[in-house]
Amino acid sequence: MTTAHTTAEGAGRPGPGPDPWLRRFHPAPPGPAPRLVLLPHAGGNASYYFPFSQALSAYAEVLTVQYPGRQDRLAEPVPGSIGAMVDGVHQALRPWLDGPLVLFGHSMGALVAFELARRLEAEAGAGFRAGSGSQAGSGSRTGAGSLRGLIVSGRRSPLLRRAEDACPPDDDALLAQLGSLAGTDPRLLADDGFKELILPALRGDYRAVDEYRCAPGPALRVPVSVLCGEQDPRVSVPEAMAWRELAAGAFTFRGFPGGHFYLAERQDAVVRAVREDLASFGAAA
Repeated sequence: MTTAHTTAEGAGRPGPGPDPWLRRFHPAPPGPAPRLVLLPHAGGNASYYFPFSQALSAYAEVLTVQYPGRQDRLAEPVPGSIGAMVDGVHQALRPWLDGPLVLFGHSMGALVAFELARRLEAEAGAGFRAGSGSQAGSGSRTGAGSLRGLIVSGRRSPLLRRAEDACPPDDDALLAQLGSLAGTDPRLLADDGFKELILPALRGDYRAVDEYRCAPGPALRVPVSVLCGEQDPRVSVPEAMAWRELAAGAFTFRGFPGGHFYLAERQDAVVRAVREDLASFGAAA
């Protein structure tokens, strides 16, 4: 599998050494460009974002996250919590914090992206300089201070909970819930071999979301953009707009026709929205 650090011959720019948490499917654009980190949904993997990486690679250096317990990391234990996922991504991104950084997370990935943004802002506020532990000067654009914005998709505000947040009690109920969201080919969900492959990661991810609680803390200083499907059975428009309470700065909301996986159905529109966000965050090249 292509790693996050492989570039097409003669194109893009090299990055740090390989890390199992990150993939770069397409070369970075020539010249200065922001880094856009894409975090998958529960049960999801880095490959889900391949089309988005392809569409956005002319505007940003796109890194996709690969959580343990799936695809080429199948033999590794599934992270037991949102915090463990944040720890892994945070460590993997340390060598990449030398320029403008934007986080994008869908569904469970929105929670991971949010908590990662909180951590990066806390480090920036403490004068953290990535990789050295030294104090960054006022207004520094290096290290943890490189975060320019957060884009969350398909997830209600972390301040809100629903009764159906609980992890389904058995595998059949879990797969039925996954099927109801229309993000997975029903033929795959009927395949015993496929189910055996995805169930450990899916159940672990659902449990991590179920046990997650948003700890008190300051609102994010960076701009926050929220995207959602207007017919999403898991997230209502008001629940998505409630992210506003967690944003101290600029806040943008966009609704799209479609359900929980509207972003696959409306890829062109979502790509345009992300490009607009990159520009408004001051992260675009």
